[in-house]
Amino acid sequence: MKQLLFSFLTLFFGAIFSTMAQQTNDDYVEFNDRNNVVHGVYLGLNMRVGEVENKDAYMAALKIAYVANQQFEVGFEGNFIYSEQDVYNSSLSRHEDLVGAYGGLHLEPILFSKSRVNLSFPLLIGAGGVGYIGNNFHDEDFDEELDEDDFDGFIVAEPGVNLLFNVSRYLQLEAGVKYRFTSKIDLVPGSLERVNGFSAGIGIKVGIFNMGRNRYKKNI
Repeated sequence: MKQLLFSFLTLFFGAIFSTMAQQTNDDYVEFNDRNNVVHGVYLGLNMRVGEVENKDAYMAALKIAYVANQQFEVGFEGNFIYSEQDVYNSSLSRHEDLVGAYGGLHLEPILFSKSRVNLSFPLLIGAGGVGYIGNNFHDEDFDEELDEDDFDGFIVAEPGVNLLFNVSRYLQLEAGVKYRFTSKIDLVPGSLERVNGFSAGIGIKVGIFNMGRNRYKKNI
């Protein structure tokens, strides 16, 4: 899986740099040097794979954010996480995987915002909860009943590095890596103390990244 992810990200970044190499300068005349403030807003979807305590994990994220002058994002991000822990619960006589969700404040400074490809440093600060669930989903007798005692909460900070590819004024692609830091959790079975781990993936942002164009620029 990690080799497949590496190959996919390599192809994604290769396509971005190929587009940059073919890109030509915009032909326009600047009639004044006033710096216009540009506002934006978007809805984003991100899919990632990674690990929790050296076990495979899968994440899906949804976020909504405001973009200030194409240089800084602030908003809210929510994540779903599933990890193939395959730990044995002796009291229930079964193997279990980890499932949960976390979310919070999304912050993301952006460098090279005027270029087709940007470099950014996303940060999520928030909280969440995880618990164990039986992994024999094909069992005809499977009937999972969960309550709040089966889950435990944690505080999370998740920094990362992203490449952002501006497809148009309304569409942006992203790819990058993150590392998740969490506080301790207390679950039965107790083989897992934290939900720390790397993840990597790609995403799409749909919205308006430039609500106001510079009316003092005119095409030649």
